[in-house]
Amino acid sequence: MDVIYSIWLRNLKRYLRSKSRIVGSLGMPLFFLIILGFGLNSVVNISSVSGNYVEFLVPGIVAMSVLFTSIFSGIQIIWDKQFGFLKETLVAPISRIEIMLGQTFGGATTAIIQGTIILVLSLFIGLNISWIGGLLIAFGFMALIGIGFTSLGIAIASRMDDMNGFQLIMSFIIFPIFGLSGAMFPIDSLPPMFRTLTLFDPLTYGVEGIRFGLNGVAQINPIACFVVLLTFSVAMILTGAFLFRKVKI
Repeated sequence: MDVIYSIWLRNLKRYLRSKSRIVGSLGMPLFFLIILGFGLNSVVNISSVSGNYVEFLVPGIVAMSVLFTSIFSGIQIIWDKQFGFLKETLVAPISRIEIMLGQTFGGATTAIIQGTIILVLSLFIGLNISWIGGLLIAFGFMALIGIGFTSLGIAIASRMDDMNGFQLIMSFIIFPIFGLSGAMFPIDSLPPMFRTLTLFDPLTYGVEGIRFGLNGVAQINPIACFVVLLTFSVAMILTGAFLFRKVKI
């Protein structure tokens, strides 16, 4: 546990000391939230799902912020490879699984912090939380999204050495994941083929879980969302641990 905690703390300190990273990561979520939220609020009617479009959009943008921050945390593995830190860690008499879990929880924690910042800012632009207990539900789903996609990022980074290539591959992966998650539109209104695709997207269940916590409504049963997302997170941890054990320096 000391190893996991030490690596988790290292990741957290690196994040908190990088003010430019924190501010820069807010750019795209705030752009979607403000431009799309206020721009489409008066023309998009989704009263059957949420009170207004801004309230509908916020859970999706929070999930987006957690997704982007968590999955790009995998780049830390490549960074540590190039600068020798990972080699020093791997030759130490500690388990590689502990190293991987420390990286995973560190990346997930920074992703939750990033999502929390967006959530707090949303309170000033029209978000009305239906009940306080819903915040705990929202944070629970944010944690699962963070753990699952950080593990995915680590799994992919474990097989790569080029940071630019990693960023390109991640961009290729995360935009379809976000676009098909129902973050910006009700999935019930989609044609059957596209609705089926959204149900294969693990982020869909995170978005709907957060939406249930913040708005009190969801298009998918929240318990089903929790089970699917938990299963995805466990599967990604196991995959990431397996691939990280094969890392060669």
